[in-house]
Parts: sequence; structure tokens; C-alpha cells
Amino acid sequence: MKAIVFKKYGKPEKVLELREMAMPIPKENEVLIKIHTTAINDYDWSMVRGKPYLYRLMFGMFKPRHPITGMELAGIVEGIGSQVTKLKVGDAVYGDISDFGFGTFAKHISIHEDAVLLKPEDLSFELAAAIPHASTLALQALRDIGKMEQGQKVLINGGGGGVGTIALQLAKLKNCEVTGVDSDGKSAMMKSLGFDQVFDYKMVDFTKTGKTYDLILDCKTNKSPFSYLRALKPTGIYVTIGGNLGSLISVLFWGKIFSLFSSKKLQILSLKPNEGLDEIAQLVIQNIITPKIDGPYTLEDIARLIQYFGEGKHKGKVVIKMDG
Repeated sequence: MKAIVFKKYGKPEKVLELREMAMPIPKENEVLIKIHTTAINDYDWSMVRGKPYLYRLMFGMFKPRHPITGMELAGIVEGIGSQVTKLKVGDAVYGDISDFGFGTFAKHISIHEDAVLLKPEDLSFELAAAIPHASTLALQALRDIGKMEQGQKVLINGGGGGVGTIALQLAKLKNCEVTGVDSDGKSAMMKSLGFDQVFDYKMVDFTKTGKTYDLILDCKTNKSPFSYLRALKPTGIYVTIGGNLGSLISVLFWGKIFSLFSSKKLQILSLKPNEGLDEIAQLVIQNIITPKIDGPYTLEDIARLIQYFGEGKHKGKVVIKMDG
């Protein structure tokens, strides 16, 4: 099978190669999946570069532990292990596999059957690859951690990416007033999607405008915790889903301290992969929300696209469609 492989850390276009690999054989509790579509995430950007260096404790200290990255897929089950009970050959499946491993930048993968869900028949493979990670991050952050309510003022930092564009639509279902922050190149797209106000992060620091919000969803996390407190209403909630590692650690530390004497909350989402995914899928099928897809591209494009993603140039979710 064809796969995008890397043996050392570095810039994506220098270390990633398209290679022929042996077809994986499913273990007793695994399924062999022919991947139709996959997508690019923050983990791919960090894993390929081995940065921040702390991540190497997970990925491998001196060389990558997982030579094939990628964590989202939509595809068809082509083989099953002897102990598999939930799936059968021919089933269409999708999901975020990160609880069980990586390796979706390939034509096939063997993965634990619990890593994926049955794909609804009315959901295309492209849409099915676009929603597992980003949409569940948005849903769990806004609903489960942020306790989003009708008519609130919401700010999404990184609003033009995969998570942000889904989060906007979820917030609009609650009739929220939504401000988006991202690069100027995404402003027109974000306004067309329905953001009430859009800030270019290079021109405006949203924590210094004097405006406050009931709920902040942060996909970037590159400021001090004290800045976020300044942008929250008296009972506001800030939820981060990722970003600068040092800032994340600072939010974790100070958030616990602030909670002792303030009604404002600083929270970090610990994602539960695929929880709420079928709920999102039904909203997509009913055209209640529409994922913004950047692509689809081909397997051969992945090295370039990870760099493109890392530079923050993507608009929505970067989706890869396998050929053949």
C-alpha cells in the first residue's frame, strides 16, 4: 500500500516521503480499513516536527515512534480480527482514532474496532473525515465545558479553522453573538459563514479591546491567563482546546488558583474522541451545520499541506481524498 512516511523529525516537506509499505494485518481485536478520506490536525504538525520538544515524550525522543501519522479517517472495513464483534467486512466507518494510535496517511490501516464508529449512509466520505476531531472539540468545549446558553456573547480565537468554523455554527444554534479572531486572509470567508465580528489577530488583541464575553473558545492559546480574565464577563468561561504548550501549562496552573477566588473560569478541554460525533453527523446530514472543507487534496499533497496547516493558512478543515 502507499503511505506517507517519516523516519526523523523536521520540516514536513523535507522528512515526509510517499512510500510503498506492507499491507497491515489486523490483530484479533482490530479491523483492516481501506481509507477513503483523512484530514490534517495539530497533532500532525507537532508530530512531524517533533516540536514542542516535550511532545517527544509521547512521539519518541530521538526519532518518531509512529512512522505514519494521521488520526482521522473515513473508509470501508476490508478485514477483521478473530475477536472483533462490533464490525464486519463491508461496513463503512469513520472516526478519530487517536485513543488507539495513528496512521491514517496511508491507503490502509489496522486499528482497534473501538477506534471507529459506523458511518451514517447519508454522510459522504469527505464530510465524514472532516468532522471527527474538530467537531467533537467544538461540541465538548462549548456545551460540556463552556455550558453555552442562549444569546451569549462568544469569542472564538482561531475562528477560521476546522474547529472554529464548526463552533461558530453550534453557537449560532443558540442565537449567540459570535466574534471570530484569525488572520486577515480568512476574514471574508469568516464573515460569509456568519461571524458577527471578525478581528485580524495581527491588528487587534481581543483581550485589550475593552469588550468582554460570556464564553471564549481558544484554538491558539498564545497569551497570558491574566489577559483572558480581562476579556471575560464576571461569570465568563474560557476554554482552550490547544495551542502554545507553555501557555497551556500556564492556563492549567493559574486556572486552578483563580477558581479559588473568582467566578471567572479558565478551563482546558481533555478531548474524549468520538463522543458526540454521531450527534454532529446528524446535524450535518440535516444541513443544520455545514463543515467548511479546504480541499479535498491527494495523498501526495500531504507534506505540503501539513506546512500549509502549520502556517495557519487553511480555511476550515483540510481533507485528503485517496485515489483508487
